[in-house]
Amino acid sequence: MKITAIETVRVEEFPNLLWTLVHTDEGLIGLGETFYGPGSAEAHIHGIISPLLLGQDPRLISRHHHKLIGYVGFTGAGAEQRGRSAIDIALWDIWGQSTNQPVHQLLGGAVRDDIPVYNTCAGYRYVRKGDGQGTHNFGLGVNEGPYEDLDAFLNCADELAQSLLEMGIEAMKIWPFDYAAEISGGQHISAADLDKALEPFSKIRSAVGNRIDVMAELHSLWDRPNAVKIAHALEPYNPYWVEDPVFMDHLASLGDVATSTTCPIAVGETRGGIADFRYLLELGSLSQLIMDVAWVGGITEARKIAHMAEPWHIPVAFHDCTGPVTLAASTHLALASRNCHIQEMVRAFYYGWYGELMTTLPPVENGRIRAPDGTGLGVALQPDVFKRADCSVQRSE
Repeated sequence: MKITAIETVRVEEFPNLLWTLVHTDEGLIGLGETFYGPGSAEAHIHGIISPLLLGQDPRLISRHHHKLIGYVGFTGAGAEQRGRSAIDIALWDIWGQSTNQPVHQLLGGAVRDDIPVYNTCAGYRYVRKGDGQGTHNFGLGVNEGPYEDLDAFLNCADELAQSLLEMGIEAMKIWPFDYAAEISGGQHISAADLDKALEPFSKIRSAVGNRIDVMAELHSLWDRPNAVKIAHALEPYNPYWVEDPVFMDHLASLGDVATSTTCPIAVGETRGGIADFRYLLELGSLSQLIMDVAWVGGITEARKIAHMAEPWHIPVAFHDCTGPVTLAASTHLALASRNCHIQEMVRAFYYGWYGELMTTLPPVENGRIRAPDGTGLGVALQPDVFKRADCSVQRSE
């Protein structure tokens, strides 16, 4: 089997998404995905990756993965790593299809049939625009369906928690501190702003007690003293974890935050490559590693990191607030990783635009997710995606 062509697919309605299609001479097509800065990742795929892979056997994943590290751009989650991630996911999809097996079977077999999900409380248009993370991109002010969960956690977090529990979802993630971070650049949070940001946690605990776990997302927006201040303020609400508390340019500060609070600290979704995660583990104080399969280096790299975390007795979780292919790849990996205990999803995405773009999705029932039926990833783009007026395809062959 040989790779005959590599395509990248973009849709203007979702300007942060990039899909990859790896074609073979046996008619199999692997599907991959990455998110953010699609133009730069697309350029790397066609300028650097495609010349290396065209004519090669797509099943030699480890050989290709090492080759695609490159001379520069192999650390962090920059364009090279994101392009490499998307291609790697597609190669696993091909391998599964060619052997008539789901990806989780290729990863050593599922250690569980399904896994609990937590809901990241975004709305349908959260980070829809191509201009980055920030409160301007929260997607507020529209009502596209019953799961406008970002507006809900800001204004009626108690009702939101009840709604999730009714679906069998027993964990949720919210980020009410972002407004205060933007005011000061993460250098200060006033007592009034801190109290306002804590209101959703208070409403949730008053309404449902500890029947739901609550994660606090800080989006790497804070300096160390204020991250510690926020973590201390969250302690009475017993958060499941506090995520990415500080600017991610000096990782040792994470250890300082972790040892200054009883809140579990979770880190990692914006990091790329195994070396970054080795350093995080060596801090010896973190409670959770989080990876985005479409940023970290693909399934191959994420699997290595999950295995590396096992002897440190550190659990892992896979990020999904990005795209449907990433959710599918993450689910396969979560089912095959013994130290993974929960999978992220965004119900507004899952029951909204994910279904508009994909033929199938990983089934979610009573708060638990499992892999789709079928071989490889078990998902594909809807054929109508390619007929859209705002769809563009770039091809190397």
